[in-house]
Amino acid sequence: MSTVRGRILIADDDHEMAQLLGHLVHRQGLTPLLAKDGTEALQLVRAGDPDVLLADLRMPGMDGMELMRKAKDLDPELPVVLITAFAEVRGAVDAIHAGAHDFLAKPFENHEVLRVVLRALNERRLRLELKHLADHVHHVLSPRETFGPSEAAGIVIAAIERVAKSNFSVVIVGETGSGKEVVARAIHQASKRARLPFIPVDCGAVPETLIESELFGHERGAFTGADQQTVGKIEGAHMGTLFLDEISNMPMASQAKLLRVLQEKTLFRLGGAKPIHVDVRMLTASGRDLEGLCQSGLFRPDLYFRLNEFTISIPPLCERKEDIPFLAKRFLDIANIELSKSIKGFSPSVIEAMLAYRWPGNVRQLRSAVRRAVLMAEDVITEAHLGLNQKPSELPAEDQLATRSSTLGWDDLPLREILRRNTVHLERQVITHALRKTDGNKAKAARLLQVDYKTIHSKVKEYGIQIEGEQLRD
Repeated sequence: MSTVRGRILIADDDHEMAQLLGHLVHRQGLTPLLAKDGTEALQLVRAGDPDVLLADLRMPGMDGMELMRKAKDLDPELPVVLITAFAEVRGAVDAIHAGAHDFLAKPFENHEVLRVVLRALNERRLRLELKHLADHVHHVLSPRETFGPSEAAGIVIAAIERVAKSNFSVVIVGETGSGKEVVARAIHQASKRARLPFIPVDCGAVPETLIESELFGHERGAFTGADQQTVGKIEGAHMGTLFLDEISNMPMASQAKLLRVLQEKTLFRLGGAKPIHVDVRMLTASGRDLEGLCQSGLFRPDLYFRLNEFTISIPPLCERKEDIPFLAKRFLDIANIELSKSIKGFSPSVIEAMLAYRWPGNVRQLRSAVRRAVLMAEDVITEAHLGLNQKPSELPAEDQLATRSSTLGWDDLPLREILRRNTVHLERQVITHALRKTDGNKAKAARLLQVDYKTIHSKVKEYGIQIEGEQLRD
């Protein structure tokens, strides 16, 4: 029998069922930890004991769903398998959407239990290995190893080193996927606050109705559903660094409150009357022109000037081609570990193709392309594995015009029809571009284009817009 090791926490108020499951995993060489209810199980999670949690969906007091949420707050990488009666399978499916690894429906076969548990155990080990590798990238690698050898990357690195030791607020400007959070983390790691929290917040991913609770926290009873006191991201970053990505999406009312926090170094949780002192280094990022947004009245100039004590601009990947082979090799090494493969490298034609490609999604797109190629390849990555196709929207402007003219057949149409078709074509292109910039998030794309959500939703449906590699979502 293979020497599999791992601690399996079994939370079930049915003592006989818990004993049966414990005996089953023990026979597999695993260590069972039994808990009679959610409270006892949570204490074991808090102690850092389990590698996998098996929890009955229906338990008195704290049920399996609540236990899963609280356990993942303590250990986000802990896989949770919920045990449920067959009639409750729909609820178990909902639980998977909420973060469960899998579910077991009673009655179940012994081999099915072991299959699910071993798969969950392997997933945890993989996640921890990747987290360790990510920590190594963030905390051990020098900025030069992280960004690459190009002169353009060197300018960014010099700017990071110049501002990191100060307490300046920094605005990081760059296209989507260019590495704005990587720059923010590098600043934090080179600062005097490196051993303290680095808290990232994507302002474009948080609904407007929740952004203030996310940033400032709330007291119990502050609004419907606020059943407990919650510390906000700003307070959580006390003495450390707060990174606000895509800050241009922040509502004007929240901008005013953030400015007050920065000026007075105190905040009030929603529903609270007690001022809370905070000392936070502010780093912000945007793919849009904040100064232009100030001029158009969509961003507070006083907040912009307070945040913009120093600016770092990240050039797009296509303007620092020397970094492409370097970064591709690093992403190859990471993907080999993640996928348990040993792909040797790239064929010469692939290197040429990568250097010729415009990379509209920047470093993020390069990482995804290499990761996918590693999955497909067996020995060396070829052009077929990388799958790069230069679309008309990624060509120079004069080539786009020629392509569009031939596609629409302008020579055979009256002016009015040419304008109508071109307007539709341009509208579809603009919406597609906005969805790519927001990773398929229609609500964020609506805010980016300054239209209401229903317009984006109807246009996506009307034009049949799909984003390659992305799932459109609300």
